[in-house]
Amino acid sequence: MEYTPNLKRKYKQEIVPRLKEEFAYKSVMQVPTLEKIVLNQGLGRAIADKKLLDIAIEELSNIAGQKAVKTMSKKDISNFKLRRKMPIGARVTLRKNTMYEFLERLISVSLPRVRDFKGVAYKFDGKGNYTLGITEQIIFPEIDIDKIDKITGMNITFVTSAKTDEEGYALLREFGVPFKNKKQS
Repeated sequence: MEYTPNLKRKYKQEIVPRLKEEFAYKSVMQVPTLEKIVLNQGLGRAIADKKLLDIAIEELSNIAGQKAVKTMSKKDISNFKLRRKMPIGARVTLRKNTMYEFLERLISVSLPRVRDFKGVAYKFDGKGNYTLGITEQIIFPEIDIDKIDKITGMNITFVTSAKTDEEGYALLREFGVPFKNKKQS
């Protein structure tokens, strides 16, 4: 028997039928899916201190359970002493089982560790994708607090196959993402 993450099983057995009924889809193929989760950390300070980038890559790799890569600048900006193709951040893209495992850890372990947590804001991009800003990387249990010299934040983007924000919201809500009261913007 092959291993299947809990959220993947929940998606197939519970979420698909619920969303199919809620949005009156004719086929299960119309039900939106979670395609990937991207963790991204921008490090403008890495221009002056290259060691910060290596630390960020190691931290992101530990959090995601998969090797993170450097992101390069796209253009020259003299005010920031930035040259084209300089490393200025780190990112990792999670798909399939790794993505479901990360989402489960994020929802059940990491987000409840945020101080005064009342839910995540309803901010979709208009195409059913959602980006969550994390201000401190120490909410993840994979990070050893004693080895941290700088608190850094990151963005976590949930890319869905949903056509509208409403469908994307319903999908992530069913997965258990703790949204605050939904506000129409």
